[in-house]
Amino acid sequence: MGLLDKMKAKLGPAKEKVGGLAQQHEGRIHKGLDKVAKTADAKTKGKYHDKIASGTDKAKGALGRIAHKEGPGGQSPPAAS
Repeated sequence: MGLLDKMKAKLGPAKEKVGGLAQQHEGRIHKGLDKVAKTADAKTKGKYHDKIASGTDKAKGALGRIAHKEGPGGQSPPAAS
């Protein structure tokens, strides 16, 4: 068994646990991301507003994919309305 195989075997249970925690605390994480984005935007006086907003949106998208993944193929997260 190669090094990568050993690492994948050990990370499997951790990956499932992270998905469960992300799903359980998704709302709190979203609020935290918004708070950090607002603080960063204020500190830079709006100079990087577009980049901060883009990064926040990407982080929220990744969180949604992690929180709503089911099984090995995964399921796409619900569409935002």
